[in-house]
Amino acid sequence: MDFTISTKGQDYLDRVKAFMKDEIFPVEDAYYKELAARDNRWVVLPIIRELKEKAKAQGLWNMFFPDETHGCGLLNSDYALIAEETGRSFIAPEIFNCNAPDTGNMEVLIHFGSDAQKAEWLPRLMSGEVRSAFCMTEPGVASSDATNMAATAVVEGDEVVLNGRKWWSTGIGHPDCQVAIFMGLTDGDAHKHRQHSMVLVPLDTPGIKVERMLPVFGAYDEPYGHGEVSFTDVRLPKSAIIAGPGRGFEIAQGRLGPGRVHHCMRAIGAAERTLELLIRRAISREAFGRPIAKLGGNPDIIANARMSIEQARLLTLKCAWLLDTKGIMGALSEVSMIKAVIPQMLQAIVDQAIQIHGGGGVSDEDFPLTGLFAYARALRLADGPDEVHRAMVARLELKKYAK
Repeated sequence: MDFTISTKGQDYLDRVKAFMKDEIFPVEDAYYKELAARDNRWVVLPIIRELKEKAKAQGLWNMFFPDETHGCGLLNSDYALIAEETGRSFIAPEIFNCNAPDTGNMEVLIHFGSDAQKAEWLPRLMSGEVRSAFCMTEPGVASSDATNMAATAVVEGDEVVLNGRKWWSTGIGHPDCQVAIFMGLTDGDAHKHRQHSMVLVPLDTPGIKVERMLPVFGAYDEPYGHGEVSFTDVRLPKSAIIAGPGRGFEIAQGRLGPGRVHHCMRAIGAAERTLELLIRRAISREAFGRPIAKLGGNPDIIANARMSIEQARLLTLKCAWLLDTKGIMGALSEVSMIKAVIPQMLQAIVDQAIQIHGGGGVSDEDFPLTGLFAYARALRLADGPDEVHRAMVARLELKKYAK
C-alpha cells in the first residue's frame, strides 16, 4: 500500500489549507453569531455565497469526484486528506461544493442517471446553484435493515407513484434544496435486493410535504437540517426512476463506498480540531498549582487521543487506497470498518475535551464542543448503525473460514 499523496493532490491540499486558514476560520465566529441572531435561520448568509464564489474561482470545487470531467481528477486517497482538512469546519464542505448528501447524489447521477436526468440536474448541482436531499430512512420501521422499507414507488403505466413517509432527510431544510432521491418498494415479489427503486423527485411536485424539521440534541443544524417528509400519491414520469425499476440496492452499494471515506475523513479532521481545543485548554488552565494537562490521567488522555486519530487515519486511507485500486468489492470490509471505528473515536475525544473544558464544554456559546459531540453521536447512526457495520465485518471475516 502506498499512501503517498500525488503531486496534484498535494497542490490541492495545500491550497485548501490556505483557503481554510485565510478565508474560512477567520469568519466562523461571526457567521454563527449572525445566524443565531436571526429569527429565520433557514437562510444562506451572504458570506457563504461569497466564499463559494472565491473557492470556485480558485478551482477548489467538486474535488470529491475522481475524474476531470466532473471533478478535479483526484484519487480517493488524495481527496481523503482534503476531506480531513474540510472536516475541521462545519461550513467548509458546502463552500467547496463537497457537502453531503449532494456529493453522493451527484455520484448517483453520474454513474446511474439517464442523459435526461443528468442534463436537468447535474449542472445545477455541480455549480452549487441547487442543493439536494436523500430520502431513505423511515420512522415506522427499523431502517437499519433497508429491506424493511415500507414507502412505495409503484409503476403505473408510464408513471411511478410514490407513497410513504421518510425522516432524517438531511439537507431538506436548505433554502436551495430543490430535488431529492427517494428510495421505495417497487416489487415485493422480486428478490429482496431487486425490490426497491430510487426515484429522482423535484421537491415542487404535488403531494410532497415537509412535515417537520428534527432537532439533534436540541439543535436543528440550520440551514441544512434533517426533516420528516411525507409523500402522498406523488406522480412522476416513469423516466424519473434512476437506472430502472428494482435497482435501488445496486445504486446504494455504489453510492456508499466513497461517501463513507468522505464522512470518516471529515470526522478525523473534526477530531484533530477537537484535540487541538483540548490541548490548548489543558495547557492554559491551572488547578492545584499545575497545568491541567499534567494532572491525573490527562497525559494518557492526550496520548490515547493522538494514537486513536493516527490509527483511524491509516485505516481510512487503506480503505481509500483499496477503492482506488480494487473498487468497492475489494473494500467491502474496510468500508464497514471505518464507519464503525471513526465516529466512536471522535465521540470519545469530544467527550474528553468537554471534560477538560469543564462547564464551558457543555455550552455552545464559547466552544463548538456540543456541536461536535452531536455530530459524532449522530454519525454512529448515519449510513447505518455501528452494529450493522460490525456485522458486515464479521460476516466477511467468517466467510474466509467457510471451508
